Amino acid sequence: MSAAERNLEEMNRVAELGGGQQKIDDQHKKGKMTARERIGLLLDQGTFNELDKFVTHRSADLGLDRSHPLGDGVVTGYGKVDGRLVYVYAHDFTVFGGSLGEALMKKISKVMDLALKNGAPIIGLNDSGGARIQEGVSSLAGVSEMFFRNTLASGVIPQISAVLGPSAGAAVYSPAMTDFIFMVKGTGQMFVTGPDVVKAALGETVTFEDLGGAMVHATQSGVAHFMYDSENACLKSIRALLSYLPQNNTEPPPAVEWKGPAEADSGMDDLAPVEPYRAYDVRKIVERLVDGASFMEVHAGWAQNIVVGFGRVAGNSVGVVANQPQVLGGALDVDSSDKAARFVRFCDAFNIPILTLVDVPGYLPGTDQEQRGLIRHGCKLLYAYCEATAPKVTLIVKKAYGGAYCAMGSKYSRADINYAWPGAEIAVMGPEGAVNIIHRKEIEASSDPDALRKQLTSEYRAKFANPYVAASRGIIDEVIAPSMTRPKLISAFESLASKSEFRPPKKHGNIQL
Repeated sequence: MSAAERNLEEMNRVAELGGGQQKIDDQHKKGKMTARERIGLLLDQGTFNELDKFVTHRSADLGLDRSHPLGDGVVTGYGKVDGRLVYVYAHDFTVFGGSLGEALMKKISKVMDLALKNGAPIIGLNDSGGARIQEGVSSLAGVSEMFFRNTLASGVIPQISAVLGPSAGAAVYSPAMTDFIFMVKGTGQMFVTGPDVVKAALGETVTFEDLGGAMVHATQSGVAHFMYDSENACLKSIRALLSYLPQNNTEPPPAVEWKGPAEADSGMDDLAPVEPYRAYDVRKIVERLVDGASFMEVHAGWAQNIVVGFGRVAGNSVGVVANQPQVLGGALDVDSSDKAARFVRFCDAFNIPILTLVDVPGYLPGTDQEQRGLIRHGCKLLYAYCEATAPKVTLIVKKAYGGAYCAMGSKYSRADINYAWPGAEIAVMGPEGAVNIIHRKEIEASSDPDALRKQLTSEYRAKFANPYVAASRGIIDEVIAPSMTRPKLISAFESLASKSEFRPPKKHGNIQL
């Protein structure tokens, strides 16, 4: 081995030690992997190609001149997941706490540029204390360059973030701008201002976990889409998510081999709700409609009155949106509207067909919802469906009332094919409410108001709310037996595979935010 080769080998060894063995041991004691260990688990074995391994910072202020670690706190490069190209960066917490300096940010910007040029997903493994204070405004300039690239990449390539340690201050906004955020309980945290700042500003004492831990963001704020107990499970799940997504917005979603027959499923008849307001778990229906165990729920812990996620129908990726009667009766509220709207827009951006299952009594009433802006948030979902040009198939399972019916992939919000089960009800409001308004005087004057109300409700349901009325007007394309739903969906999505739909040219719309 020549002297030059020995020198290169030593530089590689030093670079791969990051902040040194003691810092690596400290990372492990916290239950966290190193940046390179994480990348090794995420990517197919032996496919990682590291870039900018010997980059160092160039700051001489506030003691930084005493240390110039190779790599400067981030590992960047590219590799493969299930044989498909991805770009990746991973903060190295052993170097300056993974803080975001100018040179570090240039490394990340370079790998994001390469991802955009080559039309491949970008994955960020976040473990950073935020902007590097010693580098001042240069650090913030570098962070802003990353934000700009997040915006350029939005809707062009999938952007995925894993929060495996702190993601604080300026470091938190890039993950927030990406498509999906994965967090690990106990170690992953996201917050704009840390506990010390909160205490100084407000006198409030709070732990890192209570302020911005995985549980908070996966169940209360809605910032995190997925939450896991370990880094291993988290990284494995990122690989699973990628299997549903195309490389970029010009490619179709990936398909897997499917040999199953498109046969009737008599078991669906048992799952079909009979009573209008009977609670049931819509996931059981979703799982019977998609292939095998292919359903991967997104945002499972937040806004649980609506279920969203990815599945496969005859081997092809679909996005699923379904009202959940088990929670708030499946009514749409502020959070569920946001959750579903963002998911629909992601699917549309990446040409992923959308399957919508409707059982919605309306928007959630009450002063709390109105004061939180239910009108503003609720129209996001309507906007998302109207805007989407990806294939859209909607099934009305039971209730579809009022404006919430319009917002949930209805025919005139431009769903391509609309089905309904025989027990579905489509109306401006529930039959009981309609009768109370239309026949109020008759009921009040009746000697037996309860019996009359029941009779009139039954008549209203039969004449106005059943799916055959909607089918007679072309609002429902077909009323189908529950047992035939999966074969119908397979056929519908197959027929829409080459769909093309015109939208007027414009710079962009102005969705309510």
